[in-house]
Amino acid sequence: MAEIKLPPQDLDAEKSVLGSLMIDKNAISKVADILSSQDFYASAHQKIYRAILNLFNKNEPIDILSVTSVLKTEKEIEEVGGSSYLGDLINVVPSSAHIGHYAKIVREKRVLRDLISISSELQEMVFEKGTSAENLIDQAEQKIFSVSLKSSDRNFIPIKEELKEAYERMEKLHQGEKRLRGVTTGFDDLDNYLSGFQRSDLIILGARPSLGKTTLALDIARAAASKGGVPVGIFSIEMSREQIVDRLIAAEAQVPLWRLRTGRLSADIDFELIQGALDRLSRVPIFIDDSPAPNIMQIRSIARRLQAEHGLGLLIIDYVQLIMSLNNSDNIVQQFTEISHGLKSLAKELNIPILAVSQLNRSVDQREIKVPRLSDLRETGSWEQDADVVLLIYRKDRDRLEPALEEENTTSIIIAKHRNGPTGTVDVKFDPEKVTFRPIEKKKVMAEEF
Repeated sequence: MAEIKLPPQDLDAEKSVLGSLMIDKNAISKVADILSSQDFYASAHQKIYRAILNLFNKNEPIDILSVTSVLKTEKEIEEVGGSSYLGDLINVVPSSAHIGHYAKIVREKRVLRDLISISSELQEMVFEKGTSAENLIDQAEQKIFSVSLKSSDRNFIPIKEELKEAYERMEKLHQGEKRLRGVTTGFDDLDNYLSGFQRSDLIILGARPSLGKTTLALDIARAAASKGGVPVGIFSIEMSREQIVDRLIAAEAQVPLWRLRTGRLSADIDFELIQGALDRLSRVPIFIDDSPAPNIMQIRSIARRLQAEHGLGLLIIDYVQLIMSLNNSDNIVQQFTEISHGLKSLAKELNIPILAVSQLNRSVDQREIKVPRLSDLRETGSWEQDADVVLLIYRKDRDRLEPALEEENTTSIIIAKHRNGPTGTVDVKFDPEKVTFRPIEKKKVMAEEF
């Protein structure tokens, strides 16, 4: 006869929790935020814990008499084993000193039961017709992540602690110490406006083709990883890994990209610069995925894994128009709306900034002065609404038949939207040979108050 396997449980730990709660009226405050009645395996224990929570919510004393009274009112006293069983529970533990330990055991057993339940659900879904493997994987990850979130400790932080930290941060900023709240972009003027890229923010970097979107995104990736020590994930949907790596090396080594790619290098100077760049880049946490046309579920899955394994702190996607939509509709706006919602949701889920590179619509080219506007995103779904920050690239020299010398390769990064701060413009210089942007030396930009 096959051995019957019982779901994961620890009835002794459950009894210890309940006994502790009935001998110490203050013990409930230590577990009320981490244990629910469903965390208990025994039905009787679920009912007893609900009765205790009932008393706690009414701010009434918690002891064996009051718990008995609630259970009698709910007509559940006999179902839990009567008053004698409650008496047995308070004799299980001598004190409530270890209630946190017992509660952790109870919760962990619940997590294991949830995982068994999820595996059973997924097994049934596998045999259902019309369910794609990608959809199954996404649902599996969502369910497992929901279990992970339920099993994590979430506590209120006293404002007193936060106020002290906030004051110290403001004092250091006032004294000139550069302490960004977010991930550095590598451009001081831009960081001055944004205080870096903030957690859970969706940042759109938009421009027409060949204006340096990828270059700027890679400059930000290098700065975040090298200066800030932030693990950066790059979804390079347009370029191969080799092309991205070549660009990173050229920019880091300050060697023209065409010489690097054709092998026309100076035996002494160039190789020394490249070797130094390789050494520095080998130590920075940058991860590249060049899978062609991924969909939002694949991006979500890879990003989750990258965060779990390496502590992902910034995700860059180049570029969003090449993401495959899961929406079967022929409506392009609906497809991109699905993608923008998905990326914003992912930024919040992982609590990281996501920099999404986007092509602007052709209306920019039809204007005499081709300064991009926020409205140039409107025909590509709900990017304008979902984005917390929108950065637009504008090249002044592209609008002039004979640009002034000082305008050549001058690029404006227009902060067209900043949900939590000021907008403005930051000018930088584009180096087309070494595929990198450089700050323009000038007086410090101060963000206007809003």
